Amino acid sequence: MTSAPHLPSARPVTGPTPPVDRPYLLRCPVCREGYQDDGLRLDCAATHRPGLLSTEYAPAFAPGPGSGPFRYRCWLPTAGRSLPEGSGGTAYRAERLGRALGLTELWVAFSGYWPERGAALATGSFKELEAQAVLARLPERPPVLVVASAGNTAAAFLRACSRQAVECVLVVPETALPGLATAGARADCVRLVTVAGDYTDAIELADAIAARPGHQAEGGTRNVARRDGLGTALLAAAETIGRLPDHYVQAVGSGAGAIAAHQAARRLLAAGFPAAGSAGGPSGGLPRLTLCQNTPFAPMVRAWRDGLAEPAVGSGPAVRAAIAASYAQELTTRKPPYAVAGGVREILAESGGELLAADTAEAVAAGRLFAEAEGVDIAPAAAVALAGLRQAVAAGRIRPGETVLLHVTGGGRARWAAAHRPAEVRPDLRIPAGLGAEAAAYLVTGS
Repeated sequence: MTSAPHLPSARPVTGPTPPVDRPYLLRCPVCREGYQDDGLRLDCAATHRPGLLSTEYAPAFAPGPGSGPFRYRCWLPTAGRSLPEGSGGTAYRAERLGRALGLTELWVAFSGYWPERGAALATGSFKELEAQAVLARLPERPPVLVVASAGNTAAAFLRACSRQAVECVLVVPETALPGLATAGARADCVRLVTVAGDYTDAIELADAIAARPGHQAEGGTRNVARRDGLGTALLAAAETIGRLPDHYVQAVGSGAGAIAAHQAARRLLAAGFPAAGSAGGPSGGLPRLTLCQNTPFAPMVRAWRDGLAEPAVGSGPAVRAAIAASYAQELTTRKPPYAVAGGVREILAESGGELLAADTAEAVAAGRLFAEAEGVDIAPAAAVALAGLRQAVAAGRIRPGETVLLHVTGGGRARWAAAHRPAEVRPDLRIPAGLGAEAAAYLVTGS
């Protein structure tokens, strides 16, 4: 395990006064500069090492009525206008699964489709929490939003943008098309483009499109709304449990969900919410993060174990073969925000956490175990997380009586398919292999 990096000071800093309609500030973790939010800012304007902007809200934890992510609008970067009814997941104590693992205090945050439990994310993924928050952050007349995705994020934005009439361009690998079937009918304001490559190829094309006039990169992990939307899963679970868990377990591709959970836990601690118990991290009271990746493609696991500054990931045939062989394609991010300020390496160090790798056989077995114990299917990434949890318990890193929160970041798709007719998904444009990002962007935008 690598040593803890220098963390930014938590001392009070001066900054602009938040406007009434956006009662929060954006803060750079490197230079501590503060910004009023325009709904689109992704980065600090200063020149220094990369860092993830974070949001600063009023410290009080004041959940609103109802359910779904907008129950926590006190800690969401919304533009102050009326919001649509949001859909969310559920949190519950998983006694049967806990017995199978030898854990007496296992809790599950289920971000998927499981109506019997109150989980109403129709695409079966926690990415809907992201999409709802991102759209709520946008200014009144936004540019065309450009979103790159391995599949789940595209399904979430297809659904949300179609329902709210927000113009966007979705760029996904050709292989991701089947996963969009649960998103529902696509409105004309949503354009869908596929690439003959992997997620990184989709990102490169999306970046080229976003550079065109009238277009705006959604931003991925750099978008504070993505992370704060995902953080609502931890907020809901902590409310249900009554305190922060000792351990938080999740599979990671970019790590946005884990960063979100860590930031949400820090806000809860600052608000006086009951802390994690004896397993709290070095900073006191934070859940220890157990983050999991899927071999044969687990770049952050290798970087963490070997103490590397950055994950060593190339783009050659061996890397593409490893990605293609991965069971959980949604975890195959080649350029994760690992070493940036506020990124994965820092949250692991601050929480006293670790990164684990699970292979396909372990993940498949874990998915089968969850279905048998809890009665619902889970997505490959969630199965990887459960496989990592089994490893940690077997190694004694998670003890039987500790409170554990397993975030099932996707599930219930088989349940959804049994009750609904999937929508046919056809892209507006297919980009062939070998066509450069700039040329492809011209085909998409005409400029």
